[in-house]
Amino acid sequence: MHRRVALLSAVALTVAGALVPVGAAQASASTGLDPRRPVGWSGADSWSERRTVLQYWTPQRMLAAQPLGAPAPRRTSQWDDPSQGTPWATRGASSTTARRTPWTFGNSSAVSAQSAAWSVRGVSAEQRTLVPNSPGLRWIDGGAVVRTVGRVFFTTAEGRNSSCSGTAVTSANESVVITAGHCVKLNGASHRNWVFVPGFDNGRRPFGTWVATRLLTTQQWNAREDINFDVAAAVVAPLQGQTLTDVVGGQGVAFNQPRRRQMYSFGYPAAAPFDGSRLIYCSGRAFDDTVMTSDLGLRCNMTGGSSGGPWFQGFDESTGQGWLNSVNSFKYNFAPNFMFGPFFGNEAMAVYQAAQNTNAL
Repeated sequence: MHRRVALLSAVALTVAGALVPVGAAQASASTGLDPRRPVGWSGADSWSERRTVLQYWTPQRMLAAQPLGAPAPRRTSQWDDPSQGTPWATRGASSTTARRTPWTFGNSSAVSAQSAAWSVRGVSAEQRTLVPNSPGLRWIDGGAVVRTVGRVFFTTAEGRNSSCSGTAVTSANESVVITAGHCVKLNGASHRNWVFVPGFDNGRRPFGTWVATRLLTTQQWNAREDINFDVAAAVVAPLQGQTLTDVVGGQGVAFNQPRRRQMYSFGYPAAAPFDGSRLIYCSGRAFDDTVMTSDLGLRCNMTGGSSGGPWFQGFDESTGQGWLNSVNSFKYNFAPNFMFGPFFGNEAMAVYQAAQNTNAL
């Protein structure tokens, strides 16, 4: 059985969900709502609740947190097979579909072993020579990225302690973390005990643990877990009188940018062969997924737990700064060395705008 794998699960990053988005006109007609309007709900919105969450996340629980397994089957669009898993479960392609894959991969003497040969339909040979820089290595160059990117921890509705990744971004309230939709809600149920640990390093929490007071995602993810809109934001409470970006700084964020640009992806993969203890990155020229989604693709071997980690355009290795333009979302099980992330369009922008205008207290 072929499934699409979301980044929360093992084997790769595994998230599954609706593979083809409902068009804006169709969504408006069926719901009567602006399809760009995000959906939000409360996290730990009182001091006593936040204290309880902070006490819950002991070092032992964080170290024991695991990527989510495959969610229950869900049929959400004409493309979905009810026998398949959903977000963060491998999803979506038969052997016939796999043969139609517009990108291929293998070995070639023309490139290094680190960046095995592959091709992207519509990308010239000259462009392809620039594509892969790293399929997944530990980031050791420092800079702002080691402060602004961190691990996300939460408890699912089933009571399982799990992890994702996220990024502190510049915002009006100085308190916004961008992550993946399935890192705040999955299988129709929102997660609880949600915290962000920037700069997580082998169990250490150098910049503290930040508790979410508000969680938001796209209307499309909330309603039917459409993988094309697997984006979310968390608003976190101040810690010891300081806001999140007061302490760690924030990355830029951009929407409706050109596709097929050089990208850097970061995250804390926790499924084998990784263990969630270190910041890992991939880099290369993004390509378009033409198999089952409208997402961006990138050569990357990160695994479950890296979900929600940032994709940067304009990333400067010397400063560790860029502008966030997608997040780690899913992998196809027939292409484990490729990661996919949603295009940051108007829907993602609406989530960010709503988050930055939310009171963090």
